[in-house]
Amino acid sequence: MREVLWVSIGALAGANLRFLVSRVAVRLTVSHPLQFPWPVLFINVTGSFILGYFMMWSTQRLAIADSTVTTVSNIPSLILLIAIGFCGSYTTFSTFAYESLQLFQQGHIAAFAANLLANNLLCILGVLAGASLAKAL
Repeated sequence: MREVLWVSIGALAGANLRFLVSRVAVRLTVSHPLQFPWPVLFINVTGSFILGYFMMWSTQRLAIADSTVTTVSNIPSLILLIAIGFCGSYTTFSTFAYESLQLFQQGHIAAFAANLLANNLLCILGVLAGASLAKAL
């Protein structure tokens, strides 16, 4: 149950920061001539940066190794708080980016390419399917 508390605290912080950053980004880009979802891009890039920095810092400086994580109860509290809770609610794109990089760095090029294609294509199709269902009901 302690694990859920760590994730929840991080998620609360991440969701609220996402809301605040989105509001600021909308104000800053509202008059931009290029119609582009700048706030989402900013959140995805900053979330990916935070996750990449944290995972490298925690594995290098704190000696938290991925190989020690075998069950949820073995995940260190800091990873639950920052990586899963905070980054997970700030943006799930950061997890997608980190896992994609891991595949690439490990030489799994086909899996890397498939992950990029599948996540982008299937998520867009998922939005389309959800919107279509909502429209039909």
